[in-house]
Amino acid sequence: MKFLPLLFLALLLIACQPAAEEAPMTDDAGSEWISLFDGQTFDHWRGYKQEAMPEGWIVDDGAMYASTPAGGMDIVTRETFTDFDFEFEWKVEEGGNSGVMWHVDEAAGDYPWMTGPEYQLLDDAAFNDGQIGKNSAASNYDVQAPSEAVTKPAMEWNQARIVVQGAHVEHWLNGVKVVEYEKGSEAHMAAVAESKWTGYATYGTTSTGHIAIQGDHGAVWFKNLRIKRLD
Repeated sequence: MKFLPLLFLALLLIACQPAAEEAPMTDDAGSEWISLFDGQTFDHWRGYKQEAMPEGWIVDDGAMYASTPAGGMDIVTRETFTDFDFEFEWKVEEGGNSGVMWHVDEAAGDYPWMTGPEYQLLDDAAFNDGQIGKNSAASNYDVQAPSEAVTKPAMEWNQARIVVQGAHVEHWLNGVKVVEYEKGSEAHMAAVAESKWTGYATYGTTSTGHIAIQGDHGAVWFKNLRIKRLD
């Protein structure tokens, strides 16, 4: 039949076309997301004030896992960010806790928390009789409590989101906005003055910096980490 040679030619032309490059992740507005972990490598991360990753961080079933809680386990992104939308999933062991900090300046202190405000990660059921407080999961750690308890039990995955745009900051947990504040505002500074950070002159003073993850307070896992610049 005559259509067979034509069909063969069409298939041959399709096979010879160059493979399309994978498109970057975008949202409906066309903004590009940056994946910070591919499930296999730590290319976007390194130890705090270190060039390599601490040995205790490993890949566990496609997740970043702090397997050996000890000193020197805090990590930071290789890039710095100013205004951003950061999404990630996390879980902790029973009784575990960790934290994600941002606008971290390595030159200003020995630890990430000396500059960066912290999104708290916690097994809420193991602390404060499970009651909401300013150290609960998704809190602005020791400064502002989440508006409600939406954290999942230990060893279950939680979805988190941190949005920073100018002075405006939002913490989201499992689809619920639980913290919102204006960094440097009168209300925010009054809350900081009543916190453990009141004696640290550099805390919260930076306007750009690294994303940091605390890895020395118990086993913690992360996956699906992605960030979008808003500046």
